[in-house]
Amino acid sequence: MSELKRRGLMYVLSSPSGAGKTTITRELLKNNHDVTISVSATTRHRRGGEVDGKDYFFVSTDDFRTMVENGEMLEHAKVFDNYYGTPRGPVEQALQNGKDVIFDIDWQGTQKLAEIARDDLVTVFILPPSRGELEKRLRSRAESTLESEEQIKGRMSKASDEMSHYLEYDYVIINNDVEVAIKKAQLILEGERLKRRRILGLSDFVRGLKDGL
Repeated sequence: MSELKRRGLMYVLSSPSGAGKTTITRELLKNNHDVTISVSATTRHRRGGEVDGKDYFFVSTDDFRTMVENGEMLEHAKVFDNYYGTPRGPVEQALQNGKDVIFDIDWQGTQKLAEIARDDLVTVFILPPSRGELEKRLRSRAESTLESEEQIKGRMSKASDEMSHYLEYDYVIINNDVEVAIKKAQLILEGERLKRRRILGLSDFVRGLKDGL
């Protein structure tokens, strides 16, 4: 018989800025052909080099509110004076096609996804090895992004609140060594794919096995 198909899963990675979430996400996408990333819609202005539909769907505040009112968002939140949200259509299509969808969202978005799609959801929180290391990474990144001292302090302050939500996640990875963290994230993904509820047609398959005995 042909191999049983499975329903895709929603794989959430959350962390404070600078903890390594983006690097881990990039490696998961590179190493798994059946994984895609959820492209968020946002009301913030497009930055240099960003591509509409690839980095974000850049929309006006009015259009964003209309999408929310029409039920076109799986989740949405306001972050740093801008709105961010997950369009529903592309995610549901990917799951039906057996593709896993990675979400780069915060704890607020994760809570909202859990309310409407808990069976499809796998959540991972990435922690830095120390507060000092997190600040070091943020300052190193600020050299290329030209973030101000005030912005760095704002991210550090926000990190304290974000990290307090780690208990709401299925898994926690402490990113002391990024290569090890990537392997752990991959192992979580592979294990979750094997869960019984994600395998389509399993009941009929087992019934066929039993009838043949």
